[in-house]
Amino acid sequence: MSTPSVPGGRVVRAKRRKQRGLARTGAWAGSERPGAGTVGRLWLLQAVAFSIFAFPSSMVIAPIGAAGTVPLMLAILLFVFWGAAVLFGMQNPLASGNPGRMAFCVLALATCASYAAMFSGWTGGSTVAARAAADRWVLLLVGSAGIILVASQSIKTLDDVMRIVRPLLAGAFVCSVIAVIQFFLRINPVEWIQQLMVGFTYNGGDTAFQVRGTFLRVAGTTFTSIELAVVSAMLLPLSVWRALYDKKGRKWFHWLGTCLLGFSLVSTISRSSVLGLMIIVIVFVPFLPRIARQWSVVVVPIAIALVFLTIPGVVSTLGDALTSGNSDPSISTRTNNYPRVARMIGEQPILGAGPGNFMPEFAIYILDNQFLNSAVTLGLVGMGATIVYLSVPGLAALVAARAATAGVLRCLAGAVAAGSLVATACSLTFDSLSFPVFALTFPMLVGLGGGIWKLVQEERAGHAADGIRGTWT
Repeated sequence: MSTPSVPGGRVVRAKRRKQRGLARTGAWAGSERPGAGTVGRLWLLQAVAFSIFAFPSSMVIAPIGAAGTVPLMLAILLFVFWGAAVLFGMQNPLASGNPGRMAFCVLALATCASYAAMFSGWTGGSTVAARAAADRWVLLLVGSAGIILVASQSIKTLDDVMRIVRPLLAGAFVCSVIAVIQFFLRINPVEWIQQLMVGFTYNGGDTAFQVRGTFLRVAGTTFTSIELAVVSAMLLPLSVWRALYDKKGRKWFHWLGTCLLGFSLVSTISRSSVLGLMIIVIVFVPFLPRIARQWSVVVVPIAIALVFLTIPGVVSTLGDALTSGNSDPSISTRTNNYPRVARMIGEQPILGAGPGNFMPEFAIYILDNQFLNSAVTLGLVGMGATIVYLSVPGLAALVAARAATAGVLRCLAGAVAAGSLVATACSLTFDSLSFPVFALTFPMLVGLGGGIWKLVQEERAGHAADGIRGTWT
């Protein structure tokens, strides 16, 4: 028996079919099957994400120099592919924007101005070493741009986010395992990886072991223990999010990776690790699901107590680090540098001495503060741009977390916000963008934040938020 015809019925049925199709394949789909072209967009980005931690950045292709590391070369190639896609009309670079991408553009413009001023001779002599340092800085920004642009534009679903996060955390897992081996066995597996990298040359700069008081700090595959502490804190919230929501793989293995990241963080026993933990607790924990928040109240104190009880020298070393004040050489060196920094800024206050053009003769002259480093090399304009670049992505992710309604998206945005703000705060404790692992890990968070910004906008526009709750929670 046929149903009576209703005016406009075909249009209504067509709209319903379209909505059902969007629910199955749109931005909020929970299926692990990638959308058309997603794998093609992400495979190189996944390789970059894994290589940031898995390949030592002390190994370079000699003719290229310090920029010839595996992750940076892959990131630059990523930017080349993105540029080719724009050139041939395969994608519109202006189709969507986000605060993180705008913040990066501010830093890029300030760099271009300082670069041009240095080469023109306006800001002083343009030596061979200065030009090489400026070129390395520009290549780092090109690689960072590739990561940010491709990540933010490739994220169409939460599955795309997970496909980026998995290799990033897999590389961090390799780094954490190496840190554990270094800590307990006092051997350095990074040397084994270096021997396997045929065609690469050791460029130096890394410090696998560092003695502080009675405590031995390790670096994993990063350059120093401080860098290991900061990048571990940046990725720890993201690892918790992955462990809570990733339906692929073994849950125990996801949590093992999270625990290893936590160990890498606390075992460095530094002010940066304490600062990172505080930001994680303040920013990320409130966006956890209710049960996870309740468990965190129990698990975190127990984990901290186990660290203090099982690792010799932790209490005394941490106590000395937090209470020594100016008697600590690491603090006195920083404060003694302030008058010298003021003089250097006074010489070239607007655009600085040139990108990357601060090469101290002695280690005690290292500034250990990215914002002061930017003021010297990029001028006050560049320091302002650096503040924008390092702070806006985290604040934008925090706004997105507060605006999201689906629990999985709130937790994800909170994780990216916490990791980004850890990077912001800890850039006061070391010259962060001079360290290769940090310098490429942060753009990964900026790119993820850009994709999340877009997903939250779509959620607020009413694009099948129920699909997320049904599939991802």
